Amino acid sequence: MSPLAVGFGAIVLMMLLALFGVPVGVAVALVAGLGMIATTGVPYSLVTFQSVPYAALTDYAFIVVPMFILMGNIAWRSGIIEEMFNVAAMWMARARGALFYAVTLASAGFSAVSGSTVANAAVFTRIVLPEMLRLGYDRKLTTGCVAAAGTFAVLIPPSLAFVLYAIMTGESVGRLFMAGVFPGLLTAAAYMAALRLLIWHRPELAPEPIARVPLGKRVKALQGLWGILALVAVVLGGIYTGIVPPSAAGAVGAVGALLIALLRRRMSWAALWDCVARSAVTTASLFFIVISGFLFSRFLISAGFVPQLTALVSDAEIGKWEFLAIMVAVYIVLGMFIDGASMAVVTLPFVYPIAQSLGIDGIWFGVIFVKLVEIGAITPPIGINLFAVISASDGTVQMSDVIRGIWPFIVVEACVFAVILAVPALSTWLPGTMF
Repeated sequence: MSPLAVGFGAIVLMMLLALFGVPVGVAVALVAGLGMIATTGVPYSLVTFQSVPYAALTDYAFIVVPMFILMGNIAWRSGIIEEMFNVAAMWMARARGALFYAVTLASAGFSAVSGSTVANAAVFTRIVLPEMLRLGYDRKLTTGCVAAAGTFAVLIPPSLAFVLYAIMTGESVGRLFMAGVFPGLLTAAAYMAALRLLIWHRPELAPEPIARVPLGKRVKALQGLWGILALVAVVLGGIYTGIVPPSAAGAVGAVGALLIALLRRRMSWAALWDCVARSAVTTASLFFIVISGFLFSRFLISAGFVPQLTALVSDAEIGKWEFLAIMVAVYIVLGMFIDGASMAVVTLPFVYPIAQSLGIDGIWFGVIFVKLVEIGAITPPIGINLFAVISASDGTVQMSDVIRGIWPFIVVEACVFAVILAVPALSTWLPGTMF
């Protein structure tokens, strides 16, 4: 059997196992193990299954994962989200649909300290959804806005999607973080513009604006943002200037978030233990998927699939843009059924080498990949953020509400993605200026 048939057969088998309810990490590792035994023999397989997990878990660069997860959990406990939302609501109070804009702005701000899109969507659902529904905001657009704004955490650094991409490809975590800044801000601005247009066209989507908040009160409320601003300045500023390496920035951020929480008197021993436990569970789940992805990558290479597929693409004279068009179509379809981490471990082992062979910048391709993960997180029927909102709403909203409210934001995402494709410098300029 040819290497291409073996590789594609393994991918199909893995997808079938996942669709039948087998955890993605288990499905990937199982297929990788069976494939290695069939193509290279039992001794090679045993050595690989012993060496790869050890090499992954002892790599110091991976410490960035649990530290950034811990930073986000502690920041959430410190009350930063409520502060940002209240400040944004005050400043946007005179606009019709003020809380739509407040959710968008606060979610973008919280994304700068939380790399988890699911956590972002779930937390904002609990905090703002009941109040918005009570005030008369449209149920469908409200749930769609909360679910979509949660995806900012995928693109705005520190993003776990960028960390996973870096782990799978060897690209610089710091440069990927910086590459996501402008696309992330552009996405947030596009959401604001789209919401303004929707509310102008259909005023019934939001209640009348409330009374204006005095300027003095709004200015005073800005004092509550010192924590998030300090944290972003230390973490992202440290990475950009080169003072703090990405592998240490997570630890610095976690300590900074803890200090902020203590100064706010919002952290007890029980709360700290809960943050550590949540971070450990999330990290273990993510690492299991990453190790499975490494095993699968080793299998595809040893079976000859990656070299032969790269040669096939080269012989077919597929250009950069044709390849990207194929990848967009594939990732959009995959994003409807599996999460971003699964897409990374399944596809990057053979997609990234092809992109490199076509001369596609690895940082720009990383932004393209992460943006597609962002779109997949809100694409029905199985967009992970849709389920996060439904679960966190405690039965207040139904899947039909979220699906009907998410489509305007999918259109916005498609427009922003087109800009990212058309203007690569939007992603590559800032990383190129790093020290």
